Amino acid sequence: MKTLLKNAREQKGLKTREVAQILSIDQALISKFESGTRRPTKEQVSKLSQLLEIDYETIMVAWLKEKILYEIENEEFALKALLLAEQEIQNNRKEINSVILSSLQVSLDEIEILKNQIQSFNPFETRQISRALELDFIFKSIRFNGNSLTLEETKSIINEGLTIAGKSMQEQLEAINLQETISYIKALIQKKTPLNEKEFLAIHSLLFKGIKPENSGKYKNDAITAREINLLFNWLDTHKNTLHPLVLAAETHLKITSISPFEHGNLQMASLTLNWILLQHHYVYAGTDSNEESIAEYVSVLEHSQQTKDTSIFTNYILRIEKENLVRAIELVSK
Repeated sequence: MKTLLKNAREQKGLKTREVAQILSIDQALISKFESGTRRPTKEQVSKLSQLLEIDYETIMVAWLKEKILYEIENEEFALKALLLAEQEIQNNRKEINSVILSSLQVSLDEIEILKNQIQSFNPFETRQISRALELDFIFKSIRFNGNSLTLEETKSIINEGLTIAGKSMQEQLEAINLQETISYIKALIQKKTPLNEKEFLAIHSLLFKGIKPENSGKYKNDAITAREINLLFNWLDTHKNTLHPLVLAAETHLKITSISPFEHGNLQMASLTLNWILLQHHYVYAGTDSNEESIAEYVSVLEHSQQTKDTSIFTNYILRIEKENLVRAIELVSK
């Protein structure tokens, strides 16, 4: 942990005196944390995590490890006690996860019924749904990011290849790039390509092609981002076959927004990755409406879920959006 704190501070270009002043912690204590002669309190760990931009989970694991070692490292039966403690923690965790899943299960069951209904439609109807929802997702996504194109203008650019007078080329390029990115994702799904880091970067590059070329397809240049991205894809590989796809998609979105690995486009990448997972498993797009009220709700739910470390808050939000879009998809055919 001492190395984690010191490296993060130096990467931020801060002196121990500056950290002490900002956090109202004695400078001598900061130095002792970095030398390993003192352990910070949990509250101090939280403050250090925010200031030095260290992933909260990473620093808490290091802090707890040192706390455990301090208490039992030299005890004769330490390893046996740790094994028993691990078993009890795992059992408790399973019970908690079971409760959370039960609270989501009603929504998941309702979504499956709607999804199966759509899958019973004929190929013409499913293509009709796919085209309509894809255009809607593109429109909502670019509007969410401040693009002024209307739905009809977006449709003309995407479906007819027209150029819209009075609209900037960047705005039109945002719509074109997103449509091409979605086509790329659908091609990956058709080839059964798993979600991986190489394609994650390729998608970011496509999304900002001709807009922000200097940073497209590149992470922020720091060791913390590299480590967190590595942990993300390890987590995905571990959980892709054990978590429900909707839960996996929502939690992946949360992790990407927490890491914020790019200089720009982190929310867009989180949304696209979420929808990549959904489309992989034959769900429909889950996109936030572009009106102010919906955007404010999305931001509020996202922040609340991250601050409380309660992923079920954001997962429930995504389940609601997915259900609404499935209902809308069925209505498109019923009209």
